[in-house]
Amino acid sequence: MAVPDFQSIMLPILQVIADKNRYTFREVADALARGFELTEDDLREMLPSGRQTRFSNRFAWARIYLREAGLINIIERKALIITQQGSQVLENPPNRIDIKFLQRFPKFVEFRQRGRNNDKTQEVEEVTEQTPLEILLSSYQKLRDTLAQQLLSTIKDCSDRFFEELVLDLLVAMGYGGSREDAARVGRSGDEGIDGIIKEDRLGLDSIYVQAKKWENPVGRPVVQGFAGSLDGQRARKGVFITTSYFTEEAWRYVRSIEKRIVLIDGKLLTQLMIDYGIGVVEQQVFVVKDINEDYFGQDL
Repeated sequence: MAVPDFQSIMLPILQVIADKNRYTFREVADALARGFELTEDDLREMLPSGRQTRFSNRFAWARIYLREAGLINIIERKALIITQQGSQVLENPPNRIDIKFLQRFPKFVEFRQRGRNNDKTQEVEEVTEQTPLEILLSSYQKLRDTLAQQLLSTIKDCSDRFFEELVLDLLVAMGYGGSREDAARVGRSGDEGIDGIIKEDRLGLDSIYVQAKKWENPVGRPVVQGFAGSLDGQRARKGVFITTSYFTEEAWRYVRSIEKRIVLIDGKLLTQLMIDYGIGVVEQQVFVVKDINEDYFGQDL
């Protein structure tokens, strides 16, 4: 099954440590995984940031909320033990422990109000059942997706010449060719289907030939095959084909079947790369999400 939301994990945590013994985080996590019948793929599922698994993030927030409500204690930052208040909850256990249930504990209410200007974040958490970090990452992804759509629309309104220059700017920003002056845009006449030439590395040991198509229709195999033929005319082995549209499955199969190395970049990937490498975008706000440095505090154990 899918990884349960962090509120669904709360009651099972109490049930695992109900005997009042000390349990390590790993022991509790393993028990939860067995109880929810999570597969190895479930346990390896990452958050959009790619820095933490979804399960470990939700387990961590469930621990925090239970501790702040006074239902568990965390010992030496690595183990859990149930409190008397937690045991009392299990004497007449609810069907589910969630944020709404925890509101009955004054310590938890105080924790939730600390540093809050309003209760909008609380409302979002209670409705979506996501952890605060998941809410932040989800909001970031929505902003990024919207920006990507705006970028693609703006690019389509630009001239073909500007688009070709944009593509070279991006490849240089990604580390190809050294300086922007080293990247050459090929003229219209006699270009044989090549729109740009860029060095693969700063030493110029090899060249990458570029074709940039500002299209609405899908790019099929014949067009990509024609680009491969243009590489033959240049005695080239490597090329990048970039479009504002998308490539057909036949086009993808073709580039996988030939000896030449041709990379296909569609409109969706193009805008993501532009955002990643700062082409055509500016920073509005920077947020840094920090966590406890276990190595630092480990000195005291």
